[in-house]
Order: sequence, then structure tokens, then C-alpha cells
Amino acid sequence: MLKRQRTLKTTLEWKGIGLHSGREVTLRIHPLPADSGIRFVRTDLHGSPEIPALVDFVVNTRMATTIGRENATVSTVEHLMCALFAAGIDNARVELDAPEVPISDGSSNEFFVALERIGVQVQTAPLKVWKLQRRVEIKSGEKWGVAEPSSVLDVSASVDFDHHAIGYQNFRYIHGQTSFQEFGSARTFGFLREVEALKKMGLALGGSLDNAVVLDDRGVMNPEGLRYENEFARHKVLDALGDFALAGHLIEARIQLHRSGHDLHRDLLRAILAESELVEVAPAQSSSRRSFLRRLRAAAI
Repeated sequence: MLKRQRTLKTTLEWKGIGLHSGREVTLRIHPLPADSGIRFVRTDLHGSPEIPALVDFVVNTRMATTIGRENATVSTVEHLMCALFAAGIDNARVELDAPEVPISDGSSNEFFVALERIGVQVQTAPLKVWKLQRRVEIKSGEKWGVAEPSSVLDVSASVDFDHHAIGYQNFRYIHGQTSFQEFGSARTFGFLREVEALKKMGLALGGSLDNAVVLDDRGVMNPEGLRYENEFARHKVLDALGDFALAGHLIEARIQLHRSGHDLHRDLLRAILAESELVEVAPAQSSSRRSFLRRLRAAAI
């Protein structure tokens, strides 16, 4: 049976604060026609500039993934992108009146629950997938990522921190097999000494124990503790899925990540797309990556 693209049934509205900016933001997610993709819109700026949620528009990966176009940027898109991916939303217009997506509870869960409550609308156009053709690898110091051809998206992430509350952890996601509940509530995390330094630099201004796991020398500072024993590795997978959603379509590849961050995700995704073929789910015929991106960008202008 031919799989179809999907969008929201109706508009979703969300209010919150940005993790790094500390600014209040109102977010509205609207349905869009098939083949529109995910598009972010800065309604607070003149002309409401639009930024396609594609890796070609990533302009910064420091502490979060930021996309931009000309003078408009939207930061910390990864948690919402993961929720949209997990909910199966292919086409949506994400409007916001600030430069950063709300952090919510530091995970993707609240976004996902809200999207599930709104519901999805199946569209007539078929799904497309990126099929990796050759092995690719990215290394940066102790960080590395490897992707190999596969018939399904299979993402494994491992972390290794010199802290007794973390140490070595790993988690694996297999599309169609791993439920969102196994990783969707895993929160972003950081060390108290780093949080204090970031705030002095004007970052993490909206961070708190309500939207992040914070560790000091003794352990986890959050009174409720961890949501999963290996919450740190699970959040790495959550971040990776949100960043890889900037491919514009599902990727079919087996991906292994170690000590990865948003910069490595961006570079690995670009390498994957350079070695992939964009195909419509059978029985439709394939089309090239270049021609597809050209059409998508033209539609976004």
C-alpha cells in the first residue's frame, strides 16, 4: 500500500520561553499542503520571513541547532523537529514571534502529546525517502558518526562523560520499532559550572531545573532525579532525530554516533544526503536530490 504524506488536522498554539534567550514566545503550527515541507516563520519581523527546515539553512550549531535565512533566524529547533518527525508530520508552517522555539520541559514529549491531541490529516501525495547508497563517516576529535545503507532508519548514540552520574551510556532507535515513549521524555542536560558560565555569556537564560537535567559534582540536582537510567544517551538520540529531520524526508540508513553534538549531526547529514537518492515510496519513481531541493527552495521564496 502506498504511504502518504501527512499534516496537522488544525492549528496548534503553544506558549513558553526560550532556553537560551529566556524570552517568552508564542508558537503556532498550521497545516500545509503536500510537498510543502516544514517551514519556520518569524511573525515578529517585517514581512514575516520564512525559513525552510532543511540542513542547507543551518547557520549555527552552538548549544542548539539554528536555522536562518538572510537576517532571520530560529534557534533550538531540534526538539520540536523530533516531535514533528515522531508524529509523522511532513508538512507544517511553524510561526513564532521570537527567535527561539520554546524549550518546554527540555524534551520533545509535551510537543508530541499536543500534536497527537490535534491529530493528523493524511494527504494524497506519496512519501519520499532518502536512501543512502554508500558508507559515510565524519570524525572530529573524540566525536564521530558513521552511516551505512539500510532499509530502515536505525540510529544508535553513545556518550562517555567523566562523571559518576553518567559514565558510558548508549541507546538505539529503530524506525517503526522503537516507541516514542522510550526516548521522547529524555531532557537536555548540562553541568552546573557550564550553566553558570553560559549565563554570563548571555546563553541558557531560560534554563532551570524545570527544563533541563543539571549536574554538579555530587550528582543530579533535579529533585525528581532521572526519567530513564540512561536519559543522557536517550536525549542524544532525540537531538539526532530532530537534526536529521532537517533532511526534509525520512532517511533510510544505519547511523552510529559517539559523543556527537549538533555540529557533527549537521556535517554527517550533509554527507549522507550527498551519497543518497531521493525516492518516492514504491511504486512511484525516484527523482534526484538536486531537482527536489531546487523545487522546494523555489516554493519557499
